[in-house]
Amino acid sequence: MGELEFVRNLGIVAHIDAGKTTLSERILFRTGVERRMGAVHAGTTALDWMPEERRRGISITAAVTTVPWRDHVVHMIDTPGHVDFTVEVERSLRVLDGAVLVISALAGVQAQSEAVWRQARRHRVPGIVFINQCDRQGADFLRALADLRRRLGLLAVPVALPIREGPQLGGVVDLIARRAWVGEPGSGAHTEAAVPLELADEVELLRAELFEALAEHDDRLLAVLVDEREPEEALVRSALRRATLAGLIAPVLCGSALLDVGIDGLLDAIIEYLPSPRDRGDVHGALPGGGRGYRAPSVDQPLCALAFKFLRSARTELVLVRLYSGWLRVGDELVNPRNGAREVVGGVYRVHADSFDALPAAGAGDIVALAGCRATGTGDTLCAPGSEIALEGLVLPEPVMSLAVEPVAEAQRDALRAALAQFEREDPTLHVRDDPETGQWIVSGMGELHLDVLARRLDDEFGLTARFGRPRVTYREAPLGRGQGHARVERAMGAGTAWAEVELDIEPHPASEGVDVELGAELGLCDQRRAEVEAALRQGAQVGPREGGALGRARIVVQRVRTGLGKADGGGGEELLGDAARVALQSALAGLDVEVREPIMAFEVDSPAEVASQVMSSLLGHRAEIAEVRSEGNQTWVRGTVPLAGLFGYASLLRSASQGRAVCSLAPAGSRAVERPASARE
Repeated sequence: MGELEFVRNLGIVAHIDAGKTTLSERILFRTGVERRMGAVHAGTTALDWMPEERRRGISITAAVTTVPWRDHVVHMIDTPGHVDFTVEVERSLRVLDGAVLVISALAGVQAQSEAVWRQARRHRVPGIVFINQCDRQGADFLRALADLRRRLGLLAVPVALPIREGPQLGGVVDLIARRAWVGEPGSGAHTEAAVPLELADEVELLRAELFEALAEHDDRLLAVLVDEREPEEALVRSALRRATLAGLIAPVLCGSALLDVGIDGLLDAIIEYLPSPRDRGDVHGALPGGGRGYRAPSVDQPLCALAFKFLRSARTELVLVRLYSGWLRVGDELVNPRNGAREVVGGVYRVHADSFDALPAAGAGDIVALAGCRATGTGDTLCAPGSEIALEGLVLPEPVMSLAVEPVAEAQRDALRAALAQFEREDPTLHVRDDPETGQWIVSGMGELHLDVLARRLDDEFGLTARFGRPRVTYREAPLGRGQGHARVERAMGAGTAWAEVELDIEPHPASEGVDVELGAELGLCDQRRAEVEAALRQGAQVGPREGGALGRARIVVQRVRTGLGKADGGGGEELLGDAARVALQSALAGLDVEVREPIMAFEVDSPAEVASQVMSSLLGHRAEIAEVRSEGNQTWVRGTVPLAGLFGYASLLRSASQGRAVCSLAPAGSRAVERPASARE
């Protein structure tokens, strides 16, 4: 690792089919990491390396790589664009410093474009925008730019403009330098040239808009403009960098990833406008004794890293971490503040998709994979011994769809359970639980595609074939009032009796679709017992009091814990404490009034105007609530929300209603109360 100022950690985010992976592949080629340009349609991409990704032509998992550019080290994560794999975007943005949002010049801002940009904003990750597919028929750069401003509420300012030569994309104009880069599309070779005369007026207008937007946030640039002087290029770029890092402005570039147009300009913009780890500043977290602490982005600080994803190599399981401070070497001992576990680093690796290069060490600002961290979970912090700090973990979406799984032969039962456990560890939005009545496993995930991919991966990666039930929506039960629970559990241990007592409250918590568990420091529990109580409560929350659905929009607050663990006090007792927590939760739920809630999705359907009425009729027939209908030219956009349960089979119906010309985009939109129909009950 070099100086922190020369490091960039960024994610490529987009709606599906905006060309995000093609763009990432071009970046690999332009930086010399790959010697050939991978193609999604041909299944030759380096970053979509899983057989199922190449088979479907979509990204399923976030792929990590590192590329060089202009003496900088760029750690890059190519994220999926499909809504079912949104957790891959969430956990990537949690550890990244910047983002590149890819927008199609044809479709503009789509549902998942909005979702990933909101995720970036929530993590305070500044970004730049690349308007892709400017070579396609019907592409409209200025319309996509207006869409960014209208749909995202974003002060998007273009710093590049596409050069169209008839139906071809001939190059791009650098608005700040007032120079063009032209060349043969697809060659990757572009030469500097004067701005085409037919674009001169438009270039001057866009430059004036850029300078005006920047001058609102930069007094030096404002003074130059007031004096009616031409600002120097360095002054404009430094002002744009400061505004971008502050999240005030998003620079907009353009080109075609497929034809390798505009890629060099984008790489330059990544270096010039996105933050280094030092720009992002200190990270803060909870200290073991209470209170808050921080770690500065420096190798001179104690080691602090966040685990955000698990990978499997041919030899072992690896955990991906972002290092925020300190140095990490093979053989170092680390502490996990969540559970007090000690981990010995068995290997440090630089990751390129599914390949791993061993490193002797890594430092602040790096994203690397570690071997040997078996007691670490997604979102855990790893620290140098004696300098523990727990960073904020991950906020994960709750599963919305479930299906039953069982082996085709009893001899495969143990292997199937082990494979499901491995997938559950890799993907924190995938939940697996036993169904004691049927002997099956109930697997819950983020949608039909998520669960279908699981079935194919079982065969590809483990050689297992399983029987799967029909997918069904996961309904949740939300408390309408407050419930109180108390339990005392006793058990004979050795010559005496050990006991544990738990008092807790459960109450509505509309800010979360899942369950929040609060255990205050005043309870006096060690890390292991806190973890046991929380795990027991989360397990108990999987079964609600009305119809057995998992709890949601709920907060469980543990008010009191008392123990008389006797001889168990020195070497256990956690299981007894967990049993008391589970029984206390059951007593709190016993008389609790709840409402059943179903997941809903935000949708956007883009269709030709002549079939818009058929599209709207099909949506209303699936219990959709239409919020907006917008027409432009021969296209109509319909937006609103629809229950997830109404989407089974909808893709086929939409194709039929629109003669295959309509496209539907979806994004999670929370839940709403419903009187669950008898046909949907288990």
